[in-house]
Amino acid sequence: MTDAPSQPIAPGTLAGKVALVTGSSRGIGADTIRYFAQAGADVVINFRNKAPRAEKLANEVRELGVRALVVGADLTDPESVAAMYAAAKAEFGGLDILVLNASGGMEAGLGEDYALKLNRDAQVSALQSALPILNEGARIVFVTSHQAHFIRTTPTMPEYLPVALSKRAGEDALRELIPALEEQGVGFTVVSGDMIEGTITATLLERANPGAIEARRESAGKLYNVAEFAAEVAQAAVDPVPADNTRLIGDVSAFATEDASADE
Repeated sequence: MTDAPSQPIAPGTLAGKVALVTGSSRGIGADTIRYFAQAGADVVINFRNKAPRAEKLANEVRELGVRALVVGADLTDPESVAAMYAAAKAEFGGLDILVLNASGGMEAGLGEDYALKLNRDAQVSALQSALPILNEGARIVFVTSHQAHFIRTTPTMPEYLPVALSKRAGEDALRELIPALEEQGVGFTVVSGDMIEGTITATLLERANPGAIEARRESAGKLYNVAEFAAEVAQAAVDPVPADNTRLIGDVSAFATEDASADE
């Protein structure tokens, strides 16, 4: 991790808590795990096909004195998700923090409906399946992008459109669950960020549309890197839930809000 607070959450803040981050063998998910562990949380590291990276991360955070469980699960496979939560319950008794970080849809050869299956259907299923093991006062964070969050009012690159639409559909479906979550005492926050330097998505976008990342960097003035954005994701799990359940990270001046659009 570089160019981010070494400990965005104060040490000891999460002592006795358990955090699970989907897609946490690398990138934003891995750094989020690190921040939770630094704050004292025991962690569940989820991977789809990067077991060695996940195990390496687990060994790293165990040196901080916390417990770490590594569980492979594909979010589009309900049985493997159920097994992941069963393992977390068996190991730790329940969860206090669930970060829905894993997403995708730009990968080749996975079918036209894969983005929607992963970014909407699987997210809803992952949240609902977690409810029985969430401890009192638990927090859920859903990670998305400005290009997806604002897609109804602000166009994005054609290469990213299927992902943006599917992630916004996922966000909408999850927001519909907020009243039920609040009744259970569970807080829910959407964390939306601009393009993040160094992510797989940014790499794929740059490959499909050379110069796209530099153009957005110049427009925004600055793009967050993986560690910086992960710090915001981790912080969202401990800060009070915003009134609109939304935490916007980075420049949003180029994105039209729905309210502003409706006034025009």
